[in-house]
Amino acid sequence: MEAGLGRGGLSQNLAVELRGVSKRFGEVVAVRDVSLQVPDGEFFSLLGPSGCGKTTTLRLVGGFEMPSEGEVLIGDEIQGYKPPYQRPVNTVFQNYALFPHMSVEENVAFGLEMQKVPRPDIQRRVGEALGLVRLAGFGTRRPQQLSGGQQQRVALARALVNHPKVLLLDEPLGALDLKLRKAMQLELKALQEQVGITFVYVTHDQEEALTMSDRIAVMRAGSLLQVGTPQQVYEEPQSKFVSDFIGDTSYLNGELVELRDGLAEVLVGPGCRVKARAAAGLAVGRQVSVGFRPEKVDVAGGDPQAGDNRLTCTVADMVYTGSNVTYLLRCDWGAELKSRHQNEQMSAGQPLRRNQAVAVRWPISSSKAFPEEAA
Repeated sequence: MEAGLGRGGLSQNLAVELRGVSKRFGEVVAVRDVSLQVPDGEFFSLLGPSGCGKTTTLRLVGGFEMPSEGEVLIGDEIQGYKPPYQRPVNTVFQNYALFPHMSVEENVAFGLEMQKVPRPDIQRRVGEALGLVRLAGFGTRRPQQLSGGQQQRVALARALVNHPKVLLLDEPLGALDLKLRKAMQLELKALQEQVGITFVYVTHDQEEALTMSDRIAVMRAGSLLQVGTPQQVYEEPQSKFVSDFIGDTSYLNGELVELRDGLAEVLVGPGCRVKARAAAGLAVGRQVSVGFRPEKVDVAGGDPQAGDNRLTCTVADMVYTGSNVTYLLRCDWGAELKSRHQNEQMSAGQPLRRNQAVAVRWPISSSKAFPEEAA
C-alpha cells in the first residue's frame, strides 16, 4: 500500500481551509462568509436542511463552483479558479456515476488511465482499492450486477484509487434503504480510519453525521452556525436551531424572570418555574424557550436531586419503537414534553398508562434557555 493510505492519528496540518468564502447566484446568496479549517485525516461533515448551502460549499472545495468572494485552500495552496481535475480531490456522488458498459475493474481504473499511469501500477492499485472496500473478486462484474451497497463501494474504490488528499462525499448513502445505510455508515467510518484520507461529507441526516464524524459543521441559510464534535453540537448547542435540528428536543416556552451567573430562571406556566443554562442573547422580561433532551427526562421515580427541574404532568400518549419507549407528557397548562427510555429501564415497574399523573424531573445542567426569536 502506498504512502498516504495509512492512518496515524489526526494531523494539525490543514487539508482544507475556507477563508471568508461566499457564493452568489444572481441575487441569491447560497454561501455567506464561511470560514472553516479541516485538519488532515479528519472525517468532517457539513450538516443542514435542504437549501442551507452545504452542497454548494462542497462544490466550492471540489472546483465545481468558484467563490464570489474569499479563498479556498487545499493543503497550503490557494486553489483560485482551478477546475476539479487540477485539484487533489475526488468526489463521490449520491448517484455513484458508474459507467454501465464497463466492468468494476474498468470503472475503478478509469481515472488512472486518464492520467496515463503505467498498466502494472494500475492493476496493483485497482486491486488494492477493491480490497479496501471488500470487493476483491468482483472486478469482472458490471455495475448492474451489483447491489446498491456494492455499487457504493465501487464508487468509493474509484475515488480512493487516485490517492486524493481530500475525498468529497455528497450524500452518498441517500439512495440506500435504512438498514443498508446504517451498515454503510460504520463501513465508511472504518474505511476512513484505515486509509487516513480527509473526508468531507455532506448530509441532511443528523444520525449519519453523529455516527461517522470527528467534527460537524451545522449550516443554515448559507451560514455556519456551529462547528464541533458530535458530543459538542448535541450536548452544547449554541442556538435553538442547532438544538432542534440535532436530535430530538422538548421545549417549554415562557418569560425569563431572572438571569444570574449564566443561569436562567423561566416562568413556563402558572406558578411554575424551571432553570436552565443561558444561551447568548437573553434579556429579563423577554420570551425564551427552554430546551432539553427526552432521554434526560425521568418519570420512573427515584430521589429528586437538588439540581433537578420538577413538574407534575399527565401521560398523553406512548410510542413504542422496539428498543425505546417515548412518553408524551402534558403539563396542566397544556405544554407538552417527551420522556424516552430504553425498554430495560422500564421493565422493573409497570408501564405508564394514558391519563396517569406522573412526577417528572430532569437535570438543570441538561437544560438550555434560548431566545425565542432564534428558532
